Amino acid sequence: TSDGSVASFQSSLDGIQARLQVSFAKLAADKEAAFLLMRSEIEKWEKNEKQFHRLLSENETLSSTLPADKSTLSRQAVGFDDHGVDHDDNSSDDESAEQQAQPEETPAETIAAPARPAGSTALIPDEPATRRAVLPAPVSGEDISLLSILRKNVGKDLSTIAMPVSLNEPINVLQRLCEELEYSELLDKAASLPDSLDRMVWVAAFAVSGYANSQWRAARKPFNPLLGETFEFVSPEKGFKYISEKVSHYPPVMACHAESIHHWTFSMDSRAKTKFWGKSMELIPNGTIHINFEKSGDHYTIIKPSTWMRNLIAGTKYLDHTGELKVINHTTRETCVLTFKESSMFGGTKHEVVGHVLNANGAKQKTLQGRWSESMMEEVAPNKLERLWKCNSPPPNHMKYYGFTEFTTHMNEITPALESKLPKTDTRFRPDQSLFERGQVEEADLEKLRVEQKQRELRKTMEAQDQAWEVRWFEKKDDPHTEDPEGQTWRYKGGYWESRETGEWSEKVFLW
Repeated sequence: TSDGSVASFQSSLDGIQARLQVSFAKLAADKEAAFLLMRSEIEKWEKNEKQFHRLLSENETLSSTLPADKSTLSRQAVGFDDHGVDHDDNSSDDESAEQQAQPEETPAETIAAPARPAGSTALIPDEPATRRAVLPAPVSGEDISLLSILRKNVGKDLSTIAMPVSLNEPINVLQRLCEELEYSELLDKAASLPDSLDRMVWVAAFAVSGYANSQWRAARKPFNPLLGETFEFVSPEKGFKYISEKVSHYPPVMACHAESIHHWTFSMDSRAKTKFWGKSMELIPNGTIHINFEKSGDHYTIIKPSTWMRNLIAGTKYLDHTGELKVINHTTRETCVLTFKESSMFGGTKHEVVGHVLNANGAKQKTLQGRWSESMMEEVAPNKLERLWKCNSPPPNHMKYYGFTEFTTHMNEITPALESKLPKTDTRFRPDQSLFERGQVEEADLEKLRVEQKQRELRKTMEAQDQAWEVRWFEKKDDPHTEDPEGQTWRYKGGYWESRETGEWSEKVFLW
């Protein structure tokens, strides 16, 4: 009887195990079917999204009549990703003023972009693409003492010194300038507002937002572009396109221009200089940013403060931005002056920014405050702050990938469709930078020496033949608002996007 009970019990267990195995197999099959269904639905969504954008581009009347929330199709609308979720759990030792005031927040992620203008899709030549989420390789190269290199080159212009590739990050200065547009939706918002003081507030928030990514980027420097090197970036998602070129070797000058379907343009020429102060290095951002709004006729200039790399000798290196940032609306004569406070070594103030918007008579109209690494707020009433902008959370493991944001991660990517459209002068084709991004440090070092030597030889040949370098996409223009002692600035002269459309680049010099 006992044996019979055991056998019966064992039989029951065997039955349960068999049913569990069947259930597990069914669950696995259901899971696989669910993933296949989800992938199928996403592919259908992407196909419909492309058809939607194509329909808008072909039907100007339809595009102009759609309200803002219907003029673009986004995966966020159906919950395919979680960009609205804040994963940042960093906290400050000191309680910020905006936390004490319990601000009424308006997250940048929820800003409604203005409706897509009729016929404006022609400005953006590419369909939205699936972007890569991570670089091909993590941080590569041995740690090299920047201080030892600086000591050997005291008194020299640091931009002319040949640096080992391990001191670099796998983007260059032209791409660094493009990073200013990571939060371009702030300009979209500004350009849509009817009141000039409100527009100034959002332009000022945009000016601060360009510093946010630097909090993760103190360890390395960008590649120095070769003379004639170009970089384009097209963002159908954000609605702008950007072109840049190195226009002068000595002094080194980079010029860039961007235009948006939301009726604004952005341009600047960067003439940054560096000074070595022993324990710190100062980056002086000579050059003026110009922003123009088509509808209001506003013309803004932005003058930025110095950036400092601290702790060159000992301790953890970090970047600090100190001094005054000034935004001027030359159309209305309104200004915004923001003070970037120096970070304290012993806690307290960190990355703090405070300032005011002034009317044409110099009277204070609005108060702004925040931190360049976190957010900017407007004081809309006593003890009541409204958030204008918030820094996006960085990607997972971002410090393993040079501290790059999602926006920066996309810059060097070449899709098959894009490769056939780019000129060979584009940074994406630069071999040393490309090798370094893929983690091939020794090969990158050799290529860096080769391409730099090739440019030196080209320069000597042109000088011997009394030939002047011909800048391709930019030209010097008189500019009453520039800091240049000659009163001129490099402005986009046109033609790049037309050449891109036809594929006729007529390249006379091969940089690599």
